[in-house]
Amino acid sequence: MDTIVVIGAGLAGGTAVTELRAQGHEGPIVLFGSEPHPPYERPPLSKGYLLGNESIDTAFVHEPGWYAEHDVDLRTSTTVTGLDLDARVVRTAEGEQRYDRLLIATGAQPRRLAMADEAAPTAYLRTIEDSDRIKSIFGADRRIVIVGAGWIGLEVAAAARASDTAVTVFESAALPLMGVLGPQIAQVFADLHREHGVDLRLGASVSADDLAGADLVVVGIGAIPSTELAETAGLDVDNGVLVDATLQTSRPGVYAIGDIANHDHPVLRRRIRVEHWDTAIEQAKVAARNMLGHAEPYERLPYFFTDQYDLGMEYVGRAGRDAQVVVQGELADVNALNFRAFWVEDGLVTAGMHVNDWDATDAIREQIGKPLA
Repeated sequence: MDTIVVIGAGLAGGTAVTELRAQGHEGPIVLFGSEPHPPYERPPLSKGYLLGNESIDTAFVHEPGWYAEHDVDLRTSTTVTGLDLDARVVRTAEGEQRYDRLLIATGAQPRRLAMADEAAPTAYLRTIEDSDRIKSIFGADRRIVIVGAGWIGLEVAAAARASDTAVTVFESAALPLMGVLGPQIAQVFADLHREHGVDLRLGASVSADDLAGADLVVVGIGAIPSTELAETAGLDVDNGVLVDATLQTSRPGVYAIGDIANHDHPVLRRRIRVEHWDTAIEQAKVAARNMLGHAEPYERLPYFFTDQYDLGMEYVGRAGRDAQVVVQGELADVNALNFRAFWVEDGLVTAGMHVNDWDATDAIREQIGKPLA
């Protein structure tokens, strides 16, 4: 029977091996992961787990015994160091593993800021251990400096303020999340964090002096797809591993999913690379089925969510920077936010979101690709 190897034991890899068994694959499955943990979800690291509201046990894809029970050879603390596509061999420090079909789900790594690394104790949020370290600093007599007002930076800020930690955020753009949300909606997040006591410094550069004295600096300035292995092996790479509509790479029988996949999206009609929880799960399911002989295009629209203070938000689609934003609801009262927003390009909705409107997501998803009703 064919041997399937999955490189990367994160949420995407863990979901893929689950789907392979669910679809009836009876051959060997080997799952390599560099971390010491079995596959887990990362959103709790900046949300419920960081807040102290959730046990880390709820983040794991399966109970530890599931992999052995389903004949999945899970090799944690094992980094794949080489890949020979012609010989169909994966190399690690422990030896070689042959495969018939291969799935690459190596994810992404936080973009580093050398100046912060040299100026103060610095953390990047990617792993359970990172979340533990950040949480250990929380307290009324502590101060955290956050560089970057993206999703990670703002979620860490919200969690820190819940523990009365003093928080200063530096962001080079005029508003947080400006590139994703545009000025009107981005202002909502700026007002929200200032209302909760965050020292939000926008349009600002950061120096070593700004970081001095902080108990911890948290850097959240984006992530870089982990493409080194794929690129060295000869796969086509450009801001991630290039995959077609079915998630197959430039080499037949080799697929890539999750943060690393630069996907030729058949609905959006352009390449996108998405670093979100939902994409990791749903691409994994489609790729697993395609590895077993299907040719199913991955058509699901990007989806992500955030929880900050009493604000809950869900976003569907992908909008260009020049899209027109149409808001349905009231933005004025930061303590009573409840609205929907739609991004419209060439007369059609390309993205939509809601804030604290929990019946809205299905309706928003249905609106994508149509004139705004």
